[in-house]
This record gives sequence, structure tokens and C-alpha cells, in this order.
Amino acid sequence: MAMDNSLTNMSSSLMDVTNDNSKSAMTNHGAFYYGNDMIHYDVVRKVKSTKASSNKAAPRKVVIKVHPDQRVVATVPHDTTDEAIQAAMIKRAKWIWQNIEEFSKQKDYVLPKRYVSGEAQFYLGKRYVLKVLIDAEQTSNVKLSRGKLNVTLRKDNDDRAIKVKQLLDKWYQHKAKLIFKERLAKVLPKASWVTDAPSFRIMAMTKQWGSCSTKGNLMLNPHLIKAPKECIDYVILHELCHIEEHNHSDKFWRLLTQVMPNWKEVKAKLDGMAEMYLNE
Repeated sequence: MAMDNSLTNMSSSLMDVTNDNSKSAMTNHGAFYYGNDMIHYDVVRKVKSTKASSNKAAPRKVVIKVHPDQRVVATVPHDTTDEAIQAAMIKRAKWIWQNIEEFSKQKDYVLPKRYVSGEAQFYLGKRYVLKVLIDAEQTSNVKLSRGKLNVTLRKDNDDRAIKVKQLLDKWYQHKAKLIFKERLAKVLPKASWVTDAPSFRIMAMTKQWGSCSTKGNLMLNPHLIKAPKECIDYVILHELCHIEEHNHSDKFWRLLTQVMPNWKEVKAKLDGMAEMYLNE
């Protein structure tokens, strides 16, 4: 359905629906029409910090994120007007609608993988269709080809799904080692406080994309290889900042902003796809 020029603004204002006395945010709701579709969204208002403000004013920005479950969330400064939020949502309406449509086509993200032809797999931010092939004359392998991730098995049997998963896991691990090493070398010059290139190892994690030890060694999640390179750079830079600042202090966030000014947008992109990237 073509909807590029069919946008209608909802006349109603945002409605306060929850205030859980949280110290960090308050949540509201809003909605607008895009063509014949009404799109609802949540608004998270950041509560004004009680700490002394820095000399540099915080950017006045509406950050919009579409989640895999098709929720739309706008994070805004605490005093942003309803009109400004609505205007920002309408400005990004086409992008929001496209993402909702894309996620609606990818409902398999909530289901465990069966490792059969037709399922979605991800690599460096792109979506590929899994194709399982049986070829007795080939060694078992995984190859990317024209939008497909081909997994070839020498013979078929009852444990096909297990074999396919094992081959994919091994392939992702191999690609992760190569790409993570490349991205670390690429972003390391930004981390001027790091004198020697840190070592890293690959380890599957369910709740973290990466971590940094007190000795400065990095641990990276192999599932991160499914994300765009800018998301990989964000995670690596985040962990490199921990070499200088071991906690999430104000100094840590200033350091991260210094080396990646758009880290919030990149983090939002990674968080929005996390369920799909981590799905096994």
C-alpha cells in the first residue's frame, strides 16, 4: 500500500496515563494517522536531573524507536511539548510505518528457530533467508549467496536441525572473530587512553553484548555479528570506555559521547533488534 503522501495528524493531545513515581522517567501515550492506519506510541519523559547541570546544554531531541513487537516509543526531555513530540512523530511517520510493517512480517522472532529453509537469519544487519541443501558430493558448509544463507549437509537424517544449528554457530563464531578484530582495529585510535590493543574473546551471552574485565580484556557476544557494523563499533567503544571508567558514571557517558556522539541512536537500533539477533 503506497502511503507516502497520505498523512493525517490526530487532533487529540497526548494523554498522561502512568506515573509510577520513577525517578528517571514518566510515560504518556499519543497517536497519529498514517494513511488509514492509526499508529499509537508511548512517550517516555526523562525527569529533570537534580544534579548540577554541566556547562554544555543537553541536546533537545526526540528519540524514536520501533520495537520488534511493533511498539513505538519516543524518549524526550521532561519539558518537551505535546506539539513538538507530535511534530517529530509525523516527520518520521513513513519510517515508523515501514518499520512496523517490516516487523509484522517477521513474527518468527518470538518463536524458537527450527533451522529449516525459509527462516530468517541475520548477518551484519542484513536479513537472509536460510536454505538447507543436501549434497553428498560436498563437504558440509555455510555460504552467503544472493540474499540467502545456504547450509549444505552431506546427508540427511533425523537430527538435521541440530546439524544445521551447529554449522551456523561455527560459521557465526568464525565471522565474529574476523569482523570484531577488524572493527576493534578501526575504532581503537578513538580511544586515546588505551595504550595497547586489548585482547578479546568470543562468548555467547543472553543479557550482554559485551563486557570488560578489570585487566582491560574484552568479551564479545558472537550474536553481535548479526548487527550492523556501527552497532558492533558501539559495543566495542562502550567496553573500551570501561578501561578508563569501570562504572557508568557521568564521566563514562561523557567519554562515550566524545568517541561516538550518536551512540544513543545506535544503541536504540541494536536494542530494537536484540530479540531477533538473540533468537535461537
